[in-house]
Amino acid sequence: MFKSSCLLIISCSEKVKQKIGEYRMGESHDSVKSKRIVFVTVGTTCFDSLVRAVDTQESTGEDGSLSVDYFTFSSSIAEYLKSASLVISHAGSGSIFETLRLKKPLIVVVNEDLMDNHQSELAEELAERNHLFCVFPQTLYQTISGMDLGSLVAYQPGDATPVANFINRFLGFNDE
Repeated sequence: MFKSSCLLIISCSEKVKQKIGEYRMGESHDSVKSKRIVFVTVGTTCFDSLVRAVDTQESTGEDGSLSVDYFTFSSSIAEYLKSASLVISHAGSGSIFETLRLKKPLIVVVNEDLMDNHQSELAEELAERNHLFCVFPQTLYQTISGMDLGSLVAYQPGDATPVANFINRFLGFNDE
């Protein structure tokens, strides 16, 4: 789908495990695997503040119980997203919509270091509609500690067919 630099957290601290529990939007609790995976993607830009926010003692657990596997590039993150219990992502539209289509709980972390940070507008709008949580690196742990995944509303993609049909008619093509 798209190229991305990522971190894959393969197990998480007890506090994070308690928060994500066995929750996935739109699925019964019986169908969820007992292994909890938090997938973190930083996108194709440098996002060191997100990496630092994830790599704190609060996030990793006092006992160091967090097990982290990472990679610097993947041509597709689809399989990682599918196996995740929670996704923490940069504010790129590809990462956001791919995660929401899979009905995964999502925390979007805005990269304040980017010039003309247009990505934050999308994340903030989707957060307002309760499809995801929108945070900054310095508030990530606080959000994880207080989040209520039950408050998230599954994203329903729009139907682009009427717009495509209108454009086709305008250009003189048939609706078929």
